[in-house]
Amino acid sequence: MYRSMFPRDLFAEFDRLQREIQQAFDNVPNIRGAGAGSFPALNVGRTPQSLELYAFVPGMDPKSIEVNLERGVLTIAGERQADLPPREERSSVHINERFAGRFRRVVSLPDDDVNPDGVTAQYRDGVLQISIKRRTAPQARRINVQ
Repeated sequence: MYRSMFPRDLFAEFDRLQREIQQAFDNVPNIRGAGAGSFPALNVGRTPQSLELYAFVPGMDPKSIEVNLERGVLTIAGERQADLPPREERSSVHINERFAGRFRRVVSLPDDDVNPDGVTAQYRDGVLQISIKRRTAPQARRINVQ
């Protein structure tokens, strides 16, 4: 009687439902920025001399990554190829969690704070580091009255 009421594995169905709900919430933007499913993941910080941005793009050719800075908007774009077996080998994929395809991340920067001529980008060990020099703020100076 138990098997006829629940023809499928009930716990497997609950597990599938929980994964689907979690995936739906992972892709929703929140107060901290883009959703957890965004690619590439970013860390952005500031030093007194520069803005530092780290994009985590493992397994990519640095030549296939495009970085643009225009009017205070930094854009990182590219395409990541899928690392799956070819279809001719009669193989099947059971789990595919790695992102593949075209991507584009856009970050708005304080336009009055960055020097567009002072941008460098380096790719090492799967991390793209973009360093943007900050403009020097005018220093206050004392003027002698004569």
